[in-house]
Amino acid sequence: MANSNLPRRIIKETQRLLSEPAPGISASPSEDNMRYFNVMILGPTQSPYEGGVFKLELFLPEEYPMAAPKVRFLTKIYHPNIDKLGRICLDILKDKWSPALQIRTVLLSIQALLSAPNPDDPLSENIAKHWKK
Repeated sequence: MANSNLPRRIIKETQRLLSEPAPGISASPSEDNMRYFNVMILGPTQSPYEGGVFKLELFLPEEYPMAAPKVRFLTKIYHPNIDKLGRICLDILKDKWSPALQIRTVLLSIQALLSAPNPDDPLSENIAKHWKK
């Protein structure tokens, strides 16, 4: 982590992600941009995504932690809260963001969304209708 103009908080969060990874989640910063993370989330057990490996990208804007990270799925996924471009409908990535939240919290919340989709707040109406059947 040689990027000296990174805020201390990002350095600390990155160190923790690498030294204490959350179960089923791997996140590592890009070598040429420490604000860009390559993320892998394993499909949670006892979910329709069990056994799947999902690639995501996470980017920390200059305003982080006052602004939420930008996250999207790179792996195609059939999910009512994730659109075909990989964008995620999750309250903490939008209006419920708080600077008290961390990268780890965001990734755990996305993992939880795989276990418990919310068809009542969909990005894809068609998938949500199918999900509710």
